[in-house]
Amino acid sequence: MSFNRTTIALTLAGLFCSACSSTSVPSSNDIQENSHAIVGTTTPFASEAVYFVVTDRFVDGDPSNNHEEQGGDHPTWQLPLEGPEGKKAYVGYMGGDLQGILNNADYIKEMGFTAVWMTPVHDNPDYAFNGDEPITYGGAFKDGGKTGYHGYWATNFYKADEHLVSANLSVSDYTAKMRQHGLKSVFDIVANHGTPSFTMEKDLPGYGEIYDSDGNLVADHQNLAPEELDPENNPLHSFFHNYPDLVKLSNLDDENPAVRDYLINSYLYWISQGADAFRIDTIRHVPHAFWREASDRIREQNPDFFMFGEAFDYEANNIAQHTLPKNGGVSVLDFPMQRAMVNVFEKPLESDFADLETVLHLTHGPYNNPYELTTFYDNHDMARINATDEGFINAHNWLFTVRGIPVVYMGSEIGFMRGTAEHAGNRNYVGQERLDQAKTHPIQQALTKIANVRKNTVALQRGVQVNVELDGHQAAFYRVVDTAETQQTALVLLNKGNAAQSFEVSDFMQSGDWTEQLSGETQTVELGDALTTTVKPNGVQVWVREGQVSNSALLAQIKHQLARQ
Repeated sequence: MSFNRTTIALTLAGLFCSACSSTSVPSSNDIQENSHAIVGTTTPFASEAVYFVVTDRFVDGDPSNNHEEQGGDHPTWQLPLEGPEGKKAYVGYMGGDLQGILNNADYIKEMGFTAVWMTPVHDNPDYAFNGDEPITYGGAFKDGGKTGYHGYWATNFYKADEHLVSANLSVSDYTAKMRQHGLKSVFDIVANHGTPSFTMEKDLPGYGEIYDSDGNLVADHQNLAPEELDPENNPLHSFFHNYPDLVKLSNLDDENPAVRDYLINSYLYWISQGADAFRIDTIRHVPHAFWREASDRIREQNPDFFMFGEAFDYEANNIAQHTLPKNGGVSVLDFPMQRAMVNVFEKPLESDFADLETVLHLTHGPYNNPYELTTFYDNHDMARINATDEGFINAHNWLFTVRGIPVVYMGSEIGFMRGTAEHAGNRNYVGQERLDQAKTHPIQQALTKIANVRKNTVALQRGVQVNVELDGHQAAFYRVVDTAETQQTALVLLNKGNAAQSFEVSDFMQSGDWTEQLSGETQTVELGDALTTTVKPNGVQVWVREGQVSNSALLAQIKHQLARQ
């Protein structure tokens, strides 16, 4: 397959002459100097790859903190939901904890990840919720009978939940020890809600309540419907809006200065305990003004602190608003990319790589910077991707080579509970036994290879992406970094088909020595020649050339893209 853009090269070469050593337009692709920095983003966190863990459902590293008898008449341990054919999902605690993550730090690191995002560490109620309609297997948007095993039902935003920490492992101990393994910690934070807070048969301790860092009660919903609250006359109601938002969760009043201080100070506290970045839950349910204030205060003390939000919306123009500096400059999870990835990789033999091109938004996009988006194909809040092993492998080959910061949900390296939704197994317990066997799994083996290539290739972490072709089962694109510190071009070749595919790439090709990062194969490409190779079925190749960009057409295309990003 040959890609030729002679016309583009001739047309655009003159546009980038300021990047050349001479003001004359070269007749070939042998430019020797580039005075312009070429980089997609300089954000330090762009170098990371994130492994996402629902802590309670990962690994039980310390059985002494399981509290299996907790809850009395409203027990919190396991609580299976029975499904057809013996299938189960669970809404109680399963025993996973920080020690379980730490025990597997090397496993995570060796796969090529550099950061672990864990669900909130906040203290949650000690009872199963006795309000709302009862949740059933496969159900959704009902909280009856569930517990706060996931951490999103905070009753104290400053206190760690007793199920997660150990006598000899506090949150700060955990983050320090993870750093010793070369892993950063991404904390999950919440601003729009507390616990389920009304419709209880009997008002249970913790639900509807919020405590401060000293353990004092500062807010209590008192099992009243939002419309029945009296924030003007009852100080315990002043933390809440008097109208509902999500299911039966308390709706925190972000306009109240005391609430803003309470929450933002809690974020600063967790940074002091070792948080390296934040994932923000339900960011779109809180006004931009709150996040501008929060980000200003956080970055005043921590200038490079990275945050990305969950705005569960597939419209790029909507979620992009959070990334604008005036709104706090918070990155977001790339939901438009997620939907496109599911469509392409659940049925890779029936899909087209072209369907992924538009969601990249390399030019004329709404995002402040598309290279800082966190990219993923599923998580704990949606059905896991229902792909074959080959579909997962192709998804990872794409995820770890295109623009953005890759995030992979625990268990996806073995295709765990593929195709299941939250209450049909998506959040089932992974466990140590599965992880011990994971290294023999073809998904995990392929993931480890491509994730470590990204880990060791700066161009894949922060390089400008220039597409050559995304068509059918084949994709070819460059990632380019040319700064004072790093000069590197990566050529990515993807084949999601079930037969080997030949590539002959001449578009934007630079002469010099190219090394394929997975096999170690080398090619010396002469001026005017193409790089030729064959990519195996469901395969990826990453060819890297060190040195400054020397192709006038490539320089012009990069300038064209960056000017329109």
